[in-house]
Amino acid sequence: LLGSVYYLPCHNQRLRNESIRCWSNIPFITVPLSRAHGKSFAHRSELKHAKRIVVKLGSAVVTRGDECGLALGRLASIVEQVSMLQNQGREMMIVTSGAVAFGKQRLRHEILLSQSVRQALHSGQSQLKDMAIPVLEARACAAAGQSGLMALYEAMFTQYSICAAQILVTNLDFHDEQKRRNLNGTLHELLRMNIVPIINTNDAVVPPPEPNSDLQGVNVISVKDNDSLAARLAVEMKTDLLIVLSDVEGLFDSPPGSDDAKLIDIFYPGDQQSVTFGTKSRVGMGGMEAKVKAALWALQGGTSVVIANGTHPKISGHVITDIVEGKKVGTFFSEVKPAGPTVEQQAEMARAGGRTLAALQPEQRAEIIYRLADLLTDQREEILLANKKDLEEAENKGRLALPLLKRLSLSTSKLNSLAIGLRQIAASSQDSVGRVIRRTRIAKDLDLEQVTVPIGVLLVIFESRPDCLPQVSALAIASGNGLLLKGGKEAAHSNQILHHLTQEALSIHGVRDAVQLVNTREEVEDLCRLDKLIDLIIPRGSSQLVRNIQKAAKGIPVMGHSEGICHVYVDTDASVEKVTRIIRDSKCEYPAACNALETLLIHRDLLRTPLFDQIIDMLRVEQVKIHAGPKFASYLTFSPSEVKSLRTEYGDLECCIEVVDSVKEAVEHIHKYGSSHTDVIITENEKTAEFFLQHVDSACVFWNASTRFSDGYRFGLGAEVGISTSRIHARGPVGIEGLLTTKWLLRGDNHVVSDFSEHGSMKYLHESLPLPQRNAS
Repeated sequence: LLGSVYYLPCHNQRLRNESIRCWSNIPFITVPLSRAHGKSFAHRSELKHAKRIVVKLGSAVVTRGDECGLALGRLASIVEQVSMLQNQGREMMIVTSGAVAFGKQRLRHEILLSQSVRQALHSGQSQLKDMAIPVLEARACAAAGQSGLMALYEAMFTQYSICAAQILVTNLDFHDEQKRRNLNGTLHELLRMNIVPIINTNDAVVPPPEPNSDLQGVNVISVKDNDSLAARLAVEMKTDLLIVLSDVEGLFDSPPGSDDAKLIDIFYPGDQQSVTFGTKSRVGMGGMEAKVKAALWALQGGTSVVIANGTHPKISGHVITDIVEGKKVGTFFSEVKPAGPTVEQQAEMARAGGRTLAALQPEQRAEIIYRLADLLTDQREEILLANKKDLEEAENKGRLALPLLKRLSLSTSKLNSLAIGLRQIAASSQDSVGRVIRRTRIAKDLDLEQVTVPIGVLLVIFESRPDCLPQVSALAIASGNGLLLKGGKEAAHSNQILHHLTQEALSIHGVRDAVQLVNTREEVEDLCRLDKLIDLIIPRGSSQLVRNIQKAAKGIPVMGHSEGICHVYVDTDASVEKVTRIIRDSKCEYPAACNALETLLIHRDLLRTPLFDQIIDMLRVEQVKIHAGPKFASYLTFSPSEVKSLRTEYGDLECCIEVVDSVKEAVEHIHKYGSSHTDVIITENEKTAEFFLQHVDSACVFWNASTRFSDGYRFGLGAEVGISTSRIHARGPVGIEGLLTTKWLLRGDNHVVSDFSEHGSMKYLHESLPLPQRNAS
C-alpha cells in the first residue's frame, strides 16, 4: 500500500499534464510518451555513464537454497555494490523480493517453538520428532517478513553511511493517477536526499496467485509482478539502467542446461522467435519469459536492461559493478543491432574456416600466402594511405608516445620485408600440418602414429602494429588455424585494409572466414572469457597489455612475454671492434622493440679503460639516456641518474648500465632482474662464452651478436606471432611449429585390451618405425 510511505507533493508540471498513455503488453504498465533522458544505451561500454539505476533482485537471488530464509552473504554483497555505486554519485533504487521467504522462516520458527512447548507438556519428548509443519499462506508470510527484511537492509546500508527507505506497492496502485504521481514524487525526493529507495510489492494484501507448487506447497506471490514493477518504475523514473538479477547467467537461445544452450550476449527486439523459454526459476512464478517481456518494455521506454546471474558465488560479489563498468556479464538488451556478426559468431566462423583450411592441400595453403604477399606490394599505395590516416589521427589526438608511433608507421620497405617474410612462410609450410613425428608398432597389425595438427582458434591481440596482421595471418594459414584478430583502434584504418587483403587471398580457395578481425566494441577482458571458443591467446604489445591479458584469461592459455628486459654483458676479453657495433645495434636500431637492449652489464675491470670510454661516447652520440645501476653509481663521483629499478623495460633511447665482477655474477644478475627474453655476451673467450650460453636460462642466448636477431624473420621462420618466454609448448620466436599441436592415430584390426592380459593371446611390441618421407601430396 502506498499509505505505508510518506508523501511529498509532486511539483513537476510535466508529470501532472502527462495524461496520455499507451498500454504495453505488460499488465498495469503504461508508457510515457516523452523521455527527457533520451534513448537507451546502444553498447555495453556506455553503461558506465548510467546515472540512475534500478537493481531488481529476484526471489532466487534473495532467498537461500532451502527456500526458508534469506541468503545473507549474497544480500550483503549486493548492498556493498549498490553502496559503492551510490557513493560514486549515482542514484540507486532496489526492487526486491524476499519478504515471503523471510516471513516463512520466522513463522516456521514460531510454530515449531509453540508446538514443541505444547507437545512437551502433553505428549512427552518422544513425540517431538513427529511434529508436522502446516502449510503457510504466502500473504501471512509476507506480513511477517516485510519488517524484518527492511530492518536487514537498513542495518546493512548503515555500514556504508547510507540511508534506505521502504516503499510497498500493489499493481492496483498504478490504476490510480494520483497515487502514481505521489509515488513518483516520493521517489524523486528520496533520490534528491541521497536515500536508496527499496521497493517491493505489498504481498500481504495482493490477491492470491494461481495455485502452484512453489516453495514446497506454499503459494508464492508472482515474481513477474516484481519484474513488471521494476520495468514500470525504471521507465517512470527515467532510469538509465535496469539490472535484473536471477539465478541464471542471462538469456539463452534454448532452455539453460540443455546440450546446445548458448548464452545470448546481446538481445534485440524481434529476436523472441529465436528463443525457446524453459521452466521458471527455483522460486517465483515469473520465469525468463516474463523478464524478457518486462525488459523489452523498459527498453522501448528508453531504459537499458541487463539480465544476469546474482547467485553464482564466483561472480555475485561484483556482478552489479561489472555490469556498470560495461563488462560482458549476462544478456544486454539493445535496440541497435550491429551490421556485422558478434564476436562469438566470428569465433565460430573462424573455427569452421580453420578446419576447412587445415583440410586443404599444403600447396593450396601456400598459394594463399603467396597471393597475400603479392597483394601487399600490389596494393602498396592503398595500404600506406590508410596508414597515413592512422598516423595523422594519432598525432592530432596526441595519445601515442613516440615509440608507439614508430610501431604504428608502415613504409614501402616494411611492406617489401613483409612480403619476403610471407614468401618464406609459404615455402616452409609444405609439411607443417599432418607431419608424422613418431611411429610405433604397438603389436602385430596395431600401429600408432603421432601427427601434427592445428591448435584450433587463435586470438591475437596487438597494439600499434599493423604489420603484425599479415604476419600472424600467414602463420595461421600455414598452420591451418582459425584466427581472431583484435587490433588497437589507433591502427583501425591500416588493419581494415590489411584484413580485407587477407580475406581476398583466402577467397581463392573458399576459406575467407578463417581469419576474422574483431571490429566490435569488445573489451579485451571479455574476449579472454571465451574459453569455449578460443584455444590460445597471443598478445602482441606492451608489458602492461600482456600482464592484463594473462590476468584476465580464465581457462585459456596465453603465449607471450610480459617484458623484454634484454641484457648485453661485455666481458674483459671482448673485442673493441665488436662491442660498440653490437651495443649500438641492440639499443639504437629500433629501441621500441621488445628485443632491444635495456641493461648493459660491464665487467668491473673495464671501467676507466679506453673501451669503456668508447661505449659511453657512442651512447652519447646516439642520444641514449643512461641510468646508473647501484654498483656503477658507487664508482662515479658524478653519476647519471640512478636507476629506479633494475627490472625496467624502457622501450626508448634509454638504458641502464651496471657493473659485475665476473661472468658468473652477470648470469646471476640476468636471472634476478631479467625477463628470460634475450641476453648476449660479447667476448673472445670461448670458454667464458660457452659458460654464459649454457647457464643463462632465457629463451634466446647469443654470443657476439645483437639482441635484435631474436626475431622469427631473422631466424628464418618467415615471421613470428610473438616471442614466448614461457617454458611450455613454445619458447623464443614462435613460428609455424609453435602453432601446432599433435594427435594420435591408432590403426588396428579387431584389437581389444583384454587380448594383452596375463593370459591373453597377444604381446606388446612397442617397436619404433621409420618415419615416412613426406612429399607435396
